[in-house]
Amino acid sequence: MTKLFFDIETIPCAQDKKADLEEVTRKKFKMSDDDDDWHHKTGLEGTLGRICCIAYIKEENGRVTRDVLSGDEKEMLAKFWQVAAGVQQFIGHNIWGFDLPFIYQRSIILKVKTRTDISFARYRNTPIYDTMCEWALWDLSEPKKHKLDTLAKVMGLPTSKDLMDGSEVWQYFQDGRIKEICDYCMKDVVLVRQVYQRMTFEDQKTEDLPF
Repeated sequence: MTKLFFDIETIPCAQDKKADLEEVTRKKFKMSDDDDDWHHKTGLEGTLGRICCIAYIKEENGRVTRDVLSGDEKEMLAKFWQVAAGVQQFIGHNIWGFDLPFIYQRSIILKVKTRTDISFARYRNTPIYDTMCEWALWDLSEPKKHKLDTLAKVMGLPTSKDLMDGSEVWQYFQDGRIKEICDYCMKDVVLVRQVYQRMTFEDQKTEDLPF
């Protein structure tokens, strides 16, 4: 099975879109006219925000490749869908509810052709294996949803938040620290792959299993 582990980092809408999106965003998030945080909120979904980078690890026929896509968003998305061709399982943390919808929405807005055969049906782990949903056994009430870093801690895996976290991406982007954002994004992908391997027992050799 060809597997694609991935993660995205997102940022608010571009400067030239702010005038068009301010009213929409304030209404969506029920924000008052004097709340200056509305622009930052646009980075929370693909209808309004942008993708800063996409990191991935691909397993195909025993070969493992990895990369971080960044730069022009349209080119980044086109490359992602090239990488996604033939992938049978998309794996990540909260990708069912966030990353993949964000990628689809931005692709449509930027006129990048997507794959149309990826089912978003609930309660499945193929073609989308969402480690957050699977850990919660698809009980997506707030107490049952856990962050990737929480799973890392309870499983004894190294954190991916040692240098920065998702709340700092926009500031890093404004400061031109794109390489650090890309490195952080890849750390999340490496971690989600480790979590997936733990959850599916792929990290244990057959002879080590107690049965």
